[in-house]
Amino acid sequence: MQASWIHEGGKLLETEVLVLPMWEGEKKSSWFDDPHVQFALKSGDFSGKRNQVLLVYPTEKGQGFCKRVLLLGLGPKEKAESDLLRNSFAIATKSLCAFGWAKATFLIPHKLPKEDDDCLAMIEGVFLANYSFDALKNESLREEKKRLLEKAVFVGSQARGKEMVQQTALIADSVYFARDLINGNADDVHVKTLSKLAKDLQKDSQAISVTILEGQKLEALHMGLLLAVGQGAVRGPALVLIEYRGDPRSQDVTAIIGKGVTYDTGGLNLKPTGSMETMKCDMSGSAATLATLHAVARLQLKRNVIGVLVIAENAIGPKSYKPGDVVKSYSGKTVEIGNTDAEGRLILADALSYVQEKYRPSRIIDLATLTGGIVIALGEEATGLFSNDDAFAQAISAAGERTGERVWRMPLYPEYKELLKSQIADIKNCGPRKASSATAAIFLQEFIHPDMPWVHLDIAGTAFLAEPKAHQTSNATGVGVRLLIEYLSQ
Repeated sequence: MQASWIHEGGKLLETEVLVLPMWEGEKKSSWFDDPHVQFALKSGDFSGKRNQVLLVYPTEKGQGFCKRVLLLGLGPKEKAESDLLRNSFAIATKSLCAFGWAKATFLIPHKLPKEDDDCLAMIEGVFLANYSFDALKNESLREEKKRLLEKAVFVGSQARGKEMVQQTALIADSVYFARDLINGNADDVHVKTLSKLAKDLQKDSQAISVTILEGQKLEALHMGLLLAVGQGAVRGPALVLIEYRGDPRSQDVTAIIGKGVTYDTGGLNLKPTGSMETMKCDMSGSAATLATLHAVARLQLKRNVIGVLVIAENAIGPKSYKPGDVVKSYSGKTVEIGNTDAEGRLILADALSYVQEKYRPSRIIDLATLTGGIVIALGEEATGLFSNDDAFAQAISAAGERTGERVWRMPLYPEYKELLKSQIADIKNCGPRKASSATAAIFLQEFIHPDMPWVHLDIAGTAFLAEPKAHQTSNATGVGVRLLIEYLSQ
């Protein structure tokens, strides 16, 4: 989608539809003085309630640059929040797409409660909702693709409006990239696919270098946990290391590690029907990590970032790793396999240990669709956050509030480690059903140096929705990309 910003007072080009936002109870628009609009407001057909929309055809002698006006309700101004405004503009965009209009102009209200944050949220709502996944449909059935907006013009008084539109366009493109990967077939988006896409990043940015570890290289490094999880699949596992040096003079480095189980059958502890159908999404952490590096490079952020894709397929076969076995990790710790469906923490453990030893980063963030328990606890409304560092956790939480990719901090009580005790190994990979998200995080913490600031994001509930909603127009959300870019930018 082409997008541009016109500062208030600039010349407005003709458009198919003008989106006119109104606060609840507002009787007259300061933007658009047209008899038909005023009639709609006075009639009571439109009151400005949150997410209310009404299509109006302006008079011919009125504002000649638009053929139609879509009134958009924002709700009470005193209760406005950036996330609500983001969703309202997303709903307007979906309405436009449903009508099949290709060009639209969006007016940004004056004197917003949180001026720049609210303006940015509205712009994001338009971009994030202007997405559909139809790559697997027959060509003749790809109607949704034709209905996406092709051109959007934003009009407002905000000084940073043009910058916000340009930046949002770049970030949204990376979010689409992540969504496409997650929505794709597991047999199309596999170890080799993700490895190649990572390699391709080098073509667009000289600041990026990529190293791929697989096969004998992983064996030589004794990455026992990663190798065990992937040994039953046709394609072996891989560890993909993406180094972005946006500030070569600085020693500060953020490592982002994404779980990339390209399909999770549950292994020999087979998932039941109803739990396996969406398991192509189990690589959402790697998709978000790859897309974040894609955005970081295009934005040319002055940060140093190590993106790590830890990729495997948890398949069933004669070579599958087995419950009850003990496997030696890269760190040297031995792990009793209590359940082969607790595979994500195993591959992450080897990646965490390796990255700390090789790169000695300043901090680590890992993203993983790790536990069903976090979905029970938080639903699809927030990502579970576990951390050993209060300031780090607060910074990620603040970024989550600003982007609408909310996180909620969960406990790492030492008592949870008691649930992972093993009689035959150093630790067990899973405990009982209770506190399952916390015990998974505690397991990962066993592979984190005590002095290493670390945040674990369990995105099992937020990465792949039961059904699309608000600005999420597909099951795959691309969650984590905007959150991480906001954190790195700050």
